[in-house]
Amino acid sequence: MKNDFRQGLHLEPQKGWLNDPNGLCFFKGRYHVYFQYAPDSAKGAGNKCWGHFQSKDLTSWEFTGTVLFPDTAHDRNGVYSGCGFVKDDTLYLFYTGNVKEDGDYDYITAGRGANTILVTTKDGVTMSEKKVLLRNSDYPDYCSCHVRDPKVWEQDGEYYMVLGARTLDNKGCVLKYKSCDLENWEFREEVRTADLGYMWECPDLFTMGGSEYLSISPQGVPHEEYRFQNVYSSGYLNMNTGIYNEWDCGFDFYAPQTFIAPDGRRILMGWMGIGDIPYSNPTTELGWQHCLTVPCEVTMGDSGKLLRNPIAELEKLVTRRTDLTGSGEQVQLPFDLTASAQSDSFELDISQAVQMTFEGGIFTLNFLDDKVGCGRDVRRVKLDSCKKLRVLADKTSLEIFLGGGENVLSTRFYPPTTAVTVTSRGLTCRAAELRAMEVDHLGK
Repeated sequence: MKNDFRQGLHLEPQKGWLNDPNGLCFFKGRYHVYFQYAPDSAKGAGNKCWGHFQSKDLTSWEFTGTVLFPDTAHDRNGVYSGCGFVKDDTLYLFYTGNVKEDGDYDYITAGRGANTILVTTKDGVTMSEKKVLLRNSDYPDYCSCHVRDPKVWEQDGEYYMVLGARTLDNKGCVLKYKSCDLENWEFREEVRTADLGYMWECPDLFTMGGSEYLSISPQGVPHEEYRFQNVYSSGYLNMNTGIYNEWDCGFDFYAPQTFIAPDGRRILMGWMGIGDIPYSNPTTELGWQHCLTVPCEVTMGDSGKLLRNPIAELEKLVTRRTDLTGSGEQVQLPFDLTASAQSDSFELDISQAVQMTFEGGIFTLNFLDDKVGCGRDVRRVKLDSCKKLRVLADKTSLEIFLGGGENVLSTRFYPPTTAVTVTSRGLTCRAAELRAMEVDHLGK
């Protein structure tokens, strides 16, 4: 079957450009996923808004449309990223209102307003008037004009907020604020480490297993052969040890955010894309670009590293399971492939276009066909061992989970058909074919 490039397991727009997930939460019986949205351009031009999906079960979704527009003096150049916080019967949405002044500015040290703005909603869709909570003058004087992406939580009866920032001496950091009423905020402290980029975006501070973790998307981290291979990184700091680990080592992942589900699971979603990339996405010519990652549950591994694995709800979408012989069998996209390694080396090929190998302690993701990779080439990860492999393959994306989710590689790929051939060596593989999620775009 010819591939129409419409994903089956991932949220994407019918038209326009999607990037960072925002406002992730569970509110009044529904999961809410807001996202950065440029509805008028698949290349991200025009108004920077928030779009909105909602769901009762994480497998069937409704797109309610564009819910926040850059329509005030405080956000006229973009409704930028932020978070959702549920209190009683109200959803509080915090975001950064971007303002660019006319003139000869560098928009780093001058000329840009970064306003932290609050709106509230009783139904997730209908928004209150906007209220500016923090302006540039409320941030420390050593900060540049790049302060954004609020994340808010409650702790011991008080409210806290973290904001990503860039200092005037080009160091990334996080600013932490405190409030007793969600509207009046007082600066408490700065969090930074040595030599981890010039800007930290999309901060998310949470506790798991007795350890505190700070998720960030730092820009300007020097690239290495086996780490930090992307244009920009995304990872988490263990605040107890100071160790930074990447969330994802693939070609397409940025700006993750987590939230707590009603059953206590911490669920993460990210943008399956990234800015300033040297590769492309052919859907741009069809009128849309980018998607979000599949929701994943975050848990703690034995080593203290965080594990990321697809949510259990995907089991509802399984239509057929097949044990693969390894000699080259046809599997219909989308599918969820699980594999166990029989030795210290293995290989998995998809239609002789994408190759995954583990050899000599190095896992390699290699695009063999540039028409499928669209400029994506090679990513490598150094591992002590790799006994488990899981590949969640949608019509135009791969999410590869290694070692039970300790390392993940997310990437877009564009095979010409939805029937792909899977060949393996050194693996025992089973593939579960999946039906597509239901996504209602009617009238939107």
